[in-house]
Amino acid sequence: MVIIFIIGTAGSGKSLLTASFNEWLKVGKQKAATVNLDPGVLNLPYVPDIDIRDYITLNRIMDEYGLGPNGALVLAADLIAEETERIGGEIEDLQSDVVLVDTPGQMELFAFRASGPYIANELTKEQKAIVYLFDAVFSFNPLNYVSNMFLSAAVYNRFFFPQLHVLSKCDLLPPEEANRIVDWSADPEALELVIEEKLSGTRRLLSRDMIHAIYRLGLEFQLIPVSGKTNQGLINLSSALERILVGGEKFTL
Repeated sequence: MVIIFIIGTAGSGKSLLTASFNEWLKVGKQKAATVNLDPGVLNLPYVPDIDIRDYITLNRIMDEYGLGPNGALVLAADLIAEETERIGGEIEDLQSDVVLVDTPGQMELFAFRASGPYIANELTKEQKAIVYLFDAVFSFNPLNYVSNMFLSAAVYNRFFFPQLHVLSKCDLLPPEEANRIVDWSADPEALELVIEEKLSGTRRLLSRDMIHAIYRLGLEFQLIPVSGKTNQGLINLSSALERILVGGEKFTL
C-alpha cells in the first residue's frame, strides 16, 4: 500500500484531482481508495471511502465550542490528530494498493500546524508521497509561480516525503501558456529571464533571491501538467508516482 497526499492552496483543484485520479486508477484495474480530511467541505466530486466528517464536522465544532468558521477550522485540524489511529485502522481495512488523501482546502491547516505532519506520519507506516498542486491560472504570473515554489519547498520541509509537483487545472489555459509554465519548472534560466522581463523593483529582487535559495536546496520542480476535468496528464502522474514509490511497477500487480 502507498499513501498519496494531495496538497495545494485553496481552489487549486485538490478534490477534483482526487476524484478523477481515483477513477482513472480504477479503470486501469488498480485497487485505489480515497480519504477526505477536510471537515468543512460541503460537497465533494467523489464519494470518499473514508470521511473525516463521520467524526468531525465544522458545524458541530462551531456549536460545541462557540467558535466562528476560522476558529473552528483551526481547532478541527488538531481534533483530526486525535482520530489518526482510527482512520489509520480504516485505511488498513480497505486493503487498497493506493490511497489518495484529499487534504483540507486551506493548506496551512494541514501543512503548517503541528498536527499535519503528525497525522501524515502516524496514519500508517506505509510508503507515502505528496502531490503538490500549482494552480495553472494563478501560476501564470511569474511572481505567483515563485511564491508557489516557496510554499512547495516549505511543505517539503514540513513532511520530508517524496514530493511531485503538478500544474493543475491546465485545461483552463491555452496549451502554449501552460507549456510556458512547464518550461519555467524545467529551466531555471528561463524562469530567471521572465522574472527580469516581467517584474521590477523589490518584486524582482525578492523573486530572484527566492529561487536561488530554493535551488540551493536541491529540490526539483519539474511540473506535470494535469487536468482533473479532462484527465490530461494522469498517465504521466501515475508513472511518476510508480517510479518513486514502487520502482516503476504498477500499484496493483
